[in-house]
Amino acid sequence: MPTASAQIFDGLGHPLRCENLPLPDSLAPGEVLVEIGLATICGSDLHTLSGLRTEPVPLILGHEAVGRIVVSQRPTSAPGDRVSWSIADSCGTCVACTEHRLPEKCATLFKYGHATLTDGSGLNGCYATHLLIRPGTHIAKVADYLPDSAVAPANCALATAVNAIAVLPTPCDKVLVQGAGLLGLYTCALLAERGIKQIYCTDIDADRLALSTEFGAIPVTDPPPEGLDAVFEVAGNADLIPAGVAALRPGGSYVFVGMVHPNTRLELTGEQVIRKCLTIRGVHNYSPHHLDEALAFLARTADRYPYSSLVSKPFALAELEQAIALAETRQHSRVAVAPNA
Repeated sequence: MPTASAQIFDGLGHPLRCENLPLPDSLAPGEVLVEIGLATICGSDLHTLSGLRTEPVPLILGHEAVGRIVVSQRPTSAPGDRVSWSIADSCGTCVACTEHRLPEKCATLFKYGHATLTDGSGLNGCYATHLLIRPGTHIAKVADYLPDSAVAPANCALATAVNAIAVLPTPCDKVLVQGAGLLGLYTCALLAERGIKQIYCTDIDADRLALSTEFGAIPVTDPPPEGLDAVFEVAGNADLIPAGVAALRPGGSYVFVGMVHPNTRLELTGEQVIRKCLTIRGVHNYSPHHLDEALAFLARTADRYPYSSLVSKPFALAELEQAIALAETRQHSRVAVAPNA
């Protein structure tokens, strides 16, 4: 019986283990089996591995990837297609999916890299040779000229950044991006394409901050300039919020994106928000059209920004522990894993 090879996470304190899982004999309507070309290690995976976030175990982690279709039960997808896919599967019929237009908050949401081996086929994460895409997952074809290293993180960080900048105050000429990780660099590049004149970026890591200049930003190490139209929190650090609030102009917008873990209690009063007439917006993941926009942006700007330089050389699947150790050093915006190498 054909099998897929996968790295299994059994919980905090347990080493990863390699296991062979059977490939499905047949697919249900709408399902697609993909061979993973390249996966990248997201910060949320590091949070899970360190115990900062908890997930049901055992499971296959990993949700950022690009791959090729092996078997398809969709008329719009064919074997050999190079594809990216949304990191979540949604029903398309619940209130969140329809009336609220938030499929990322579907009543029956399924997220890749967050489900146990007993959920369906078990091929639910990208640290494996294969992934089974479910019927409610958006699939987008990817141009062959885009390198795997540029495409793999697009279905998480880039699509989320597209969602984050979707609603901007008017006027919006002066913004601050708090964090120069991959999410922050994408945000800077997207804002630059939107024609924002002054894009400031902060980060405690001098090397990462220096990279922001290559993505359209002005690095700042002192307190941020005042009179900002918008601030984007993409660092996951609640301690940054007071400075951001102080720097916003009356009527400005604060977009929270990075603080997706419990250690994010805010030092903020209602008075600060009310007196400045601020808008605070939370962004978690994205809708399918944001992935399409992300890939289109990547195609338009592939020669403008050094996307591939942000990703490490790929590790083999058997070397996932070493890849995780490198990711924890933050030497690279993303560390890559090539499961089928």
